[in-house]
Amino acid sequence: MATLREIKRRIGSIKSTQQITRAMKMVAAAKLRRAQENIFAARPYAYKIDELIQHLVAKIENPTDPLLESREPERVMLVVVTADRGLCGSFNSNIIRKATQEAERYRDREVSIVSVGRKGYDFFRKRNYQLGREFINLFNNVQYQHAQAIAEYLIEEFLACRADRIILVYNEFKSVIQQNLKVEQFLPLRKREFEGEGSGNLVDYIYEPSQEALLKALLPKHLNMQVWRVLLESYAAEQGARMAAMENATENAGELIHDLTLLFNKARQAAITKEISEIVGGAEALKSAS
Repeated sequence: MATLREIKRRIGSIKSTQQITRAMKMVAAAKLRRAQENIFAARPYAYKIDELIQHLVAKIENPTDPLLESREPERVMLVVVTADRGLCGSFNSNIIRKATQEAERYRDREVSIVSVGRKGYDFFRKRNYQLGREFINLFNNVQYQHAQAIAEYLIEEFLACRADRIILVYNEFKSVIQQNLKVEQFLPLRKREFEGEGSGNLVDYIYEPSQEALLKALLPKHLNMQVWRVLLESYAAEQGARMAAMENATENAGELIHDLTLLFNKARQAAITKEISEIVGGAEALKSAS
């Protein structure tokens, strides 16, 4: 059995860790609140511009924009969005596992990895994966300019035919305790099928300038906005995962402290009983000697 001093030292160490995890939970909760505000503000615009782009694509008979060109996916680029830091449960490992599964799907093609976030970059650079550009340390102060830089790089790779298909792998924020793993095709832009008859679901707007000119002007804005939304989704999901992980760690530390306190009391009681027995035995020996 461990000595009283060892048990007391372990209890003190766990209490210190518990204070850290409790503080990290509070910090994550504050960051999550701001992240939720940002994502809830960005989603309506992102969804609406996506709807508008899909409307334009569906109305144009033969769109000629190169960002809509569908090619045989000989070169596939996976954009893996992870966190820059750990201590957020299975947040990073789930994304990395999903990304490796997607890479396995295209194992007979040329697959490259673009890492957004340090954890994904650290994982893939140590393994036999072809790496593209990495974007790390963004989430300390994520800005719209970061999304623009990522989108510009992906558009450039697609237009230069260094990537025939670009796929985003990220966590979509749903709630504090739940995130949705998402795998979305970023480029080429996919033409969705609208349900029912075209005239019933696609309003016949009057466009000024032409539909093609609007599509050309709005496509880069749309792609920038979708990357920005993905960054915000991932950041909010990361903070929710970290908050839940730190809460669990704090509760587990409390249980350990409780168990060790019981062990400490039992050990102290055993030590006291032993001392009393020794005193009684010594007293009896003195009586016998006299």
